[in-house]
Amino acid sequence: MAKRVRLGVNVDHVATLRNARGGTHPDPVRAARIAREAGADQITAHLREDRRHILDDDMRRLKEEVALPLNFEMAATAEMIAIARRIAPHSACLVPERREERTTEGGLDVIANRALVADAVAALAEAGIRTALFVEPDLAQLDAARMAGAPVVELHTGRYCDACGRAREEELARLAAAARHAAAIGLAVHAGHGLGFDTVAPVVALPEVEEVSIGHFIIGEAVFLGLGTVIREMRRRIDAARARP
Repeated sequence: MAKRVRLGVNVDHVATLRNARGGTHPDPVRAARIAREAGADQITAHLREDRRHILDDDMRRLKEEVALPLNFEMAATAEMIAIARRIAPHSACLVPERREERTTEGGLDVIANRALVADAVAALAEAGIRTALFVEPDLAQLDAARMAGAPVVELHTGRYCDACGRAREEELARLAAAARHAAAIGLAVHAGHGLGFDTVAPVVALPEVEEVSIGHFIIGEAVFLGLGTVIREMRRRIDAARARP
């Protein structure tokens, strides 16, 4: 079990706020620097086809100006693969993407798109980019991810975070079983989507989980408490949960 779970901070919604009015403020690169100072291990940004938040120049600046690894969240399209190969982030995460969705609504269907996904993983690997697949905690999808050549999966935690009571316990059990299976077949395990102060501890307590990616909650809570304060508290909660027997 990894002793420390890495915290990736997604800065997409700093760009959402900037784009609501135009101009350059607030700057997601400045947010990334604050995240680094507050204990983040990585910066994640999703360059969408419609450029609804993060823009191409944001990705360039995040890679060039922030002293943290950059995780390029992206659809498996020729355009995005070409941009990722040019920017050369530390890692990439392939996600499903639909123009009409508000946010990523579920995991990538690797079973139905295995050839496309395998080609994308190979093209990114050729450029030295380690690629994760954002998937549901479903054993068949994990097997497909392994066959597609992905070294990492990011388990979709959205349903767990949205559930309550017994349903949340059941979703956590699904995540635990998926994490065990992924590790058993040689996949590194990350997790993300919807995690907040009240949901992160049980996920990072799963011994196979090496990294979590958190964005919307951190940026939203920062409106009230400040970005550095929220990230430091998230870091504290992650470390405390991992330290428990």
